[in-house]
Amino acid sequence: AIKAIMQSSVDPAIRNEAAYRLAHIQVETDDPRAALETIEGIKGPIPENIRSDELFLRAQIYMLTGKFTDAIEILRGLRGDKKYEGFAGYNLGIALIQSGHEQDGYEALDKVGQIDSDDPGTLAIKDKANLLLGNRLIAAGKPALAKHFLDRVRLKGPYSNKALLSDGWANAAVGQYNRALVPWNILIKRNVTDRAVQEAMLGAPYAYSKLNLHGRAAVLYGNALQQFTAELDKLDASLKSIREGKFLKALTRDELKEDKDWVVKLRELPDAPETYYLLDLMASNDFQESLQNYVDLDDLRKRMQAWDTNLDAYEDIIGQRRQYYAGVLPGVDNRFRELDSRMRLRLQQRQALDDRLKNMLISPRPDFLATANERIIEQELNGIEDQYKNDHSPAGDDVRRRIARLRGLLLFRIRATYDRRLTLAYKHLHQLDGSVARLNEIYRSFVRNRQAATLSYEGYDDEIRQLRNRIRDAKEKVDTLMAQQGDVLNTMATDELEKRRKRLEEYQVQARFAMAESYDRATKNQMEQPPAKK
Repeated sequence: AIKAIMQSSVDPAIRNEAAYRLAHIQVETDDPRAALETIEGIKGPIPENIRSDELFLRAQIYMLTGKFTDAIEILRGLRGDKKYEGFAGYNLGIALIQSGHEQDGYEALDKVGQIDSDDPGTLAIKDKANLLLGNRLIAAGKPALAKHFLDRVRLKGPYSNKALLSDGWANAAVGQYNRALVPWNILIKRNVTDRAVQEAMLGAPYAYSKLNLHGRAAVLYGNALQQFTAELDKLDASLKSIREGKFLKALTRDELKEDKDWVVKLRELPDAPETYYLLDLMASNDFQESLQNYVDLDDLRKRMQAWDTNLDAYEDIIGQRRQYYAGVLPGVDNRFRELDSRMRLRLQQRQALDDRLKNMLISPRPDFLATANERIIEQELNGIEDQYKNDHSPAGDDVRRRIARLRGLLLFRIRATYDRRLTLAYKHLHQLDGSVARLNEIYRSFVRNRQAATLSYEGYDDEIRQLRNRIRDAKEKVDTLMAQQGDVLNTMATDELEKRRKRLEEYQVQARFAMAESYDRATKNQMEQPPAKK
């Protein structure tokens, strides 16, 4: 969809924003070469709301593709941007170090490590810069100088454990074991699943042994050995939990996904021991990408289950409609047929009147326009005439004459008003057309409603059956993909736990031998002491 926008004739600013979005996705999916090609395709105006974002992303892409000089130039310009305070300087330091300007890189990181801010993200990058400087100086054989930077790291931050561990080793490297115990003793009281804590559990007794406090060292080695054993049991339980599928169920809990810190919340799940050791793994980009794919598939699977349930509901609704109309429609149809036949008769009568009136325009028929009273009078005159047709008396002749006059008068009145009557007949016929139109509309409305009633429960079986088949096929495909993606996640988690398990086993061996050695030295020191005077 984004590429379609980029290839269309939209505003250049919109096209450039689409390219920025695409490059961001390509970086997240570990395709820096494609991201470089996309980002360098941006030409012309860039929307104000993403201008600094585009520059920072461009610098990151340049770093990923080895174009450190270009990245350094951009990052130097971004250092004054409040949005990327600390982040631009940190990346600048990394770019300088990787490009061979190590001292300049240290200076850039040093500036980041002294930023004054209350923003959590900025404080985190500040700690990260100080930790990186400290560790690099320790590796370079400058532990005394490293302490200066490690002491800047906050005691309550995402990098505090690593900083405390490194601070202890920096002190130990210059022989100040009593000072090394300060950060290590703080560290060993923290969550034992953390790698830095586990290493400090060996570092603290090591420092005591260097101070010739072998008894104390032996006790701490024993405590460490005990905790390592417990953690190995926990790791075994974690591996078993993963094999049983509990890890994937924990990752897809709906209540966790509503919390932005849901990855951290996983540690609080009592029935998911494997999550204790996987926070670092779950925070990695590769794992997050794989996890997002799995979560999307899980959401799609749940959606398909809902669709399947909805089809059951539709079938139930259709069945109820069929049952309802089965008892109603026969009576309605019978009544409609009766009314339909009457309607057709009236329409035929109306058409006959129309045809007769049209013929009367050519061949006048005044008698057709006689009123009901006039027809009654005509019938009465015919009846009287029938009574006297055989009476040839003077009275009978007089009656017949009078009947003839009345007939003449009646005919004269009809013919004299013929035009007016014909006009009224047409007027009444047109008035009847309105009623006929209304009747036809009611008829069509009934036909539509009757068809709609039938269509509300007929013709759905095949369509629902096809939808069920499509949903079933899609569910099978999703289940297969979920199984494959779940295997990827389980493999990643299992590999991580196996690494942690191997490290713990090494720590366990070290603790066991160190504890034995400390006990031997403590016993030897006790035996070498002169006996107490009585």
